Amino acid sequence: MKEKLLQSDSHVENYKKEREEKNEKLTQKEEEITNQFKTLEGLKEQIVKIESKKTKIEQDIEQIVNELWEEYELTPNTAEGYRRPSNMMEASKQVQELKTAIHELGSVNMDSIGEYKKTKERYDFMCEQRLDLDNTAGKLRKVIAEMTENMKTQFKEKFQVINHNFNEVFKELFGGGKAELILEDESNLLECGIDIQVQPPGKKLQNMMLLSGGEKAFTAIALLFAILKINPAPFCILDEIEAALDDVNVYRYAEYLKKFSKETQFLVISHRKGTMEAADTVYGITMEEKGISKLLSIKL
Repeated sequence: MKEKLLQSDSHVENYKKEREEKNEKLTQKEEEITNQFKTLEGLKEQIVKIESKKTKIEQDIEQIVNELWEEYELTPNTAEGYRRPSNMMEASKQVQELKTAIHELGSVNMDSIGEYKKTKERYDFMCEQRLDLDNTAGKLRKVIAEMTENMKTQFKEKFQVINHNFNEVFKELFGGGKAELILEDESNLLECGIDIQVQPPGKKLQNMMLLSGGEKAFTAIALLFAILKINPAPFCILDEIEAALDDVNVYRYAEYLKKFSKETQFLVISHRKGTMEAADTVYGITMEEKGISKLLSIKL
């Protein structure tokens, strides 16, 4: 029995030691678990911090992307094509200068895009119209130049004929002498003046303006008939063009008028007897009673 008790005590002691060992191991495990929990809590705290930092970074990235678009109208993909400035200070200075210049431009008019489109369409339309006008003006200038050349050629030809006729008619009316039309500037036929040089019989060659009143009128009559000889008109009215002539020249004028009447019918207003004697029919106005006019005609 005693042996059993001794054995039991021995077993008890063993169990105590074993329990103590197990308690120690359990305590160690509990400490390890506690340390692991602490580590896990620390990792969780770090994860929370990292998530918070990640969120802030994402917000910063989003803000940078928005600012990139708002400020420069660039996306991250398109921004990759731009090189990083070698001198950041100089680049920042240029950016600030550009921002100041943009700010000085004033507020942006959102309707300006539509206004620009309308203005651009009108500008293009006006440019087309101007081009058409330029082409038309060029054609007109070409036509005017051709017409001017034709007019110069025709004027030169007709002027020579009139000059020849003027000399012939002058000689016939004055009974001699000579007359000539002279262009003051032959290089400018259509705009230059014309000098009339005449030499009545027994006088020296001189300008028409130096003649007497009757000689001027007779010279003008000669020039009139010289022009009519080129292309005789079917009908012509002469209103006392021979009023300044003396009687001898009136008869010369009347005889030449009668000769020229084969091609042109003349209606002559005159009070000179020489002219009326050469007429085929004479019409006159008389007033036999006061306030009553009467037409008389005489066929010669």
